[in-house]
Amino acid sequence: MIYILTFSLYFAVLLALSRITGRHADNDTFYMANRRSPWYVVAFGMIGASISGVTFVSVPGMVMRNDMTYMQTCIGFIFGYIAVAFILVPVYYRMNLTTIYTYLQHRLGNRSYKTGAGFFVLSGITGAAVRFYVACMLLHRFVLADTGMPFAATVCIMVACIWAYTRRGGVKTLVWTDTLQTLCMLAAVVLIIVKVAEAMDMTLTEAVATVASDAHSRIFVFDDWVSTQNFFKQFISGIFIVIVMTGLDQNMMQKNLTCKTLREAQKDLCFGGMAFVPVNLLFLSLGILLLHLAAHTGTAIPSAGDELLPAFAATGTLGTAVQVLFTLGVVAASFSSADSALTALTTSCCVDIMGRRNDERLRHRVHLALAAAFIVFIMIFRAVNSTSVIDAVYILCSYTYGPLLGLFAFGLLTHRNVTDRLVPYIAIASPIICFAVDTVTSHLTGYKFGYELLLLNGMITFAGLWMSGKCVLDKR
Repeated sequence: MIYILTFSLYFAVLLALSRITGRHADNDTFYMANRRSPWYVVAFGMIGASISGVTFVSVPGMVMRNDMTYMQTCIGFIFGYIAVAFILVPVYYRMNLTTIYTYLQHRLGNRSYKTGAGFFVLSGITGAAVRFYVACMLLHRFVLADTGMPFAATVCIMVACIWAYTRRGGVKTLVWTDTLQTLCMLAAVVLIIVKVAEAMDMTLTEAVATVASDAHSRIFVFDDWVSTQNFFKQFISGIFIVIVMTGLDQNMMQKNLTCKTLREAQKDLCFGGMAFVPVNLLFLSLGILLLHLAAHTGTAIPSAGDELLPAFAATGTLGTAVQVLFTLGVVAASFSSADSALTALTTSCCVDIMGRRNDERLRHRVHLALAAAFIVFIMIFRAVNSTSVIDAVYILCSYTYGPLLGLFAFGLLTHRNVTDRLVPYIAIASPIICFAVDTVTSHLTGYKFGYELLLLNGMITFAGLWMSGKCVLDKR
C-alpha cells in the first residue's frame, strides 16, 4: 500500500505542476514553451530526461560484466554535447525551427525532410518503449503483481498518467516536471548508496575507498583492440551517441530550443554534458557496493546485470525506505524520458508529417493516439526482449538513428545536392546493409560490432547520398 500511496502522491504533484504551467496554453506553448525557459532549469531537467529508468536499473549491473568501462562512453558524452552546442544548435536557432527536421527540408528537399522525421518517429516510439518498459516491468513485478493486476493494466495506468500531465502544457510543463523528476532520481540513488553502506557498517569514506580498490573499478581499456570495451571505441561512440540521440533527436532538442537565446541553450547543453560523468559514476559505484553487500550477506548474485539493483532495493532486503526510494527513482527517471518522447513525437507528427502546426484539435488527437501506440510497443518489447535493456536501446539507436546521422552530416558538411526522391530508399537500405555487414563479419572473423555500428550506418547513408548527388550548391 505504501508504494501505491507514494506513486499517487508523486503523480498528484506532477499533475499540479501541469495545471499551473498549462494554463492558457496554445500550440506555441506546447511545442516551444513560448521560448521563455530558464537555461539552468532546462539543464538540470535534461539530466533526468537523458538518464531514464534504463540507466537507473541497468548501469549499476554493468560492473558485473564490464567493470566501470562505461565511464569511457560518458567521457565521450561531454565532447558530444559540446559539438551539439556549437555546431548544431546555432543552425537551429538561426533558422528559428520548431522541429529540427525542418532543416532537412530547406537543405535537401521535402522527401529528405519526411524521411528524417519518419525515422525519428520510429526511433522515438521504439526507444521510449524500451526505456519505459523498465519502469512498468519493475513496478508490476515488485508492487502491483500481488494485487492480481495484469501487466497490460500496469502499462495502461503508467502511460495514462504521462498523457494526463503532458496534454496541455507540453514542453513547457516538461521543463519543470523534469526538474522535479531529476531531483527525485538523484536523491534516490544517493540515499540508496547511504543505506547500502550502512548495511555493511561502512562510513561513506570507507565506501569510497572500497569502490576505488575493487577490481571492478577499472575504467580504461587500451590494450584490447578487439574488445567492444576498448577506450577509443567507447569514447568515439559516446560522442556520436550524443550527437545523434540528443543533437538529431527532437525529443531531446525540443526543450533546449525553448531557451531564450542561443547562448543560454549552449550553456545548458554544456552543463548537462559535464553532469553525466559524476552521475553515472554514482550509479556504477552503487553497483560495486551492491556486489560487496552480496558477499557480506551471502546473497546470490543475479545472473543478469539488470537484476542486481532490484534484487536488493525492490525486495525489502535493505528495508522499506529503500523500496520506496527505488520505486520513486525508477518512476521519476522513466517518466522524465517517456513524457519528453510523447511530447516530441506529437510535435513531429503534427508539424513534420502532417504539416498542420496550428491545428490544436489535431494535436490533441495525435497526442492520445501516440499514447496508445506506446502501450502497443511496450507490449511488443516485453514479448521479444532477450538482452540487457541498455544494450537494446543502443542497438536500436544504431539502426534507426544512423540514417539521421548520415542525412544531417551530408547537409552540414557538404555543398552537394541530392536526388530527393531516392533519399527514402537510401535511408531504408542503410540499416539493412549494416545488419548484413555485422552478421557476415561476426561469422567470418568473430568480431562483433558494438556501438560503432551507429557510425557505420551513418557513413553508408552519407555515401549513398553522395552518389545520388546531381549538382553542387553554391556556397552561401
